[in-house]
Amino acid sequence: MQNIIIAKPYTFIPPRRGNFWPAVLRPIVPWMLRKSYGVETVELRGLERLRASAQAGHGIMLAPNHCRPCDPFIVYRLGQAIGRNVHILASWHLFRQNRLQSFLLPRAGAFSIYREGTDREALKCAVQILVEARRPLVVFPEGVISRHNDRLNHLMEGTALMSRSAAKQRAAAQPAGRVVIHPVAIRYLFEGNVEAAARPMLENIEHRLTWRSQNELPLAERIYKVGSALLALKEIEYFGAPREGDIAARTQGLIHRLLGPLEDEWLKGAHEGDVVTRVKKLRSAILPDLVSGEVAEAERERRWRQLADLYLAQQVALYPAGYFLPAPTPERIIETVERFEEDMTDEVRTLRPFRALVDVGEAIEVSPERTRGGDGDPLMNTVRERLESMLAASLAERREGAVLK
Repeated sequence: MQNIIIAKPYTFIPPRRGNFWPAVLRPIVPWMLRKSYGVETVELRGLERLRASAQAGHGIMLAPNHCRPCDPFIVYRLGQAIGRNVHILASWHLFRQNRLQSFLLPRAGAFSIYREGTDREALKCAVQILVEARRPLVVFPEGVISRHNDRLNHLMEGTALMSRSAAKQRAAAQPAGRVVIHPVAIRYLFEGNVEAAARPMLENIEHRLTWRSQNELPLAERIYKVGSALLALKEIEYFGAPREGDIAARTQGLIHRLLGPLEDEWLKGAHEGDVVTRVKKLRSAILPDLVSGEVAEAERERRWRQLADLYLAQQVALYPAGYFLPAPTPERIIETVERFEEDMTDEVRTLRPFRALVDVGEAIEVSPERTRGGDGDPLMNTVRERLESMLAASLAERREGAVLK
């Protein structure tokens, strides 16, 4: 389990608002993308839309999809391209990884949010940034890194809450101002040899499974076989034996086995929402006593096991049904093998070269009031529709390019 749960009292970490450190980091960001993430080139498209919103003096929120860990570096470059440094809302655990990261994140414009509870300071800071309209605010509405570029997770409604609160304040100001959301669709294209990149990762996993290398199998069949084995191992752990049925039904069964008993214990049996939301609610219930230190050692160990189960449930949920078969793109192959490696080792090797396509969508004006009725928040529904449309368009562009080659 990666170090995403910090069992210590939360302290809000505000952003630094100066321009010195962003200027220092400007030439470092492309180098970091190449060195640490294998992203050799970044193509920014639709910048004229973002410039128009900035020149109009709007409070700007950028709402990107969140498929890879390097997404913040990519969006950071959007701000650089229009001459506006950005502020980024980032999970608190990122500020607690090491001293260098803790030092640089606030200076780069990031500020913390506590995802295991209500963080009024973070919300207040986000709203203030939008009201002041000096820098765009970056919020990843999915709330987690998905590692799948063609599907969106559920979008958190905190995005709408922050933007509406700011829109109310700007509408009441003299002169009145506006708040807009620009959906940002990030697509990564792997431009290397897919088989050569995936083979050593698969061989490592097969070795851990005590298998001989399955080099004789076609790549897609080999990946599917490894994925089936990893799922079966977890089913043996939690059910006592592998389950019957298709992969989608089996993953849902495992998720229910992991979350159901915990929701019965901590949430009075409420099994509502998408998996990420359900996990967040359970963490919010389990963590407070761990943070305060008010539990005995045996109970502390039990709760950490429960948190590990929550982590596993979320990771399992991030394998979308039907995503890999029957004809995966090179990126879907890479994403799937990367997730196998990450889930087994908590680390992922750097593959290259990637090219990032970044599309800035049309501005969505935020109304100070929410329209009632219908399914879900209408603002978030619009953001989702725009993101899905842009991702679908770039996927079609990618497939057309592959055919032309």
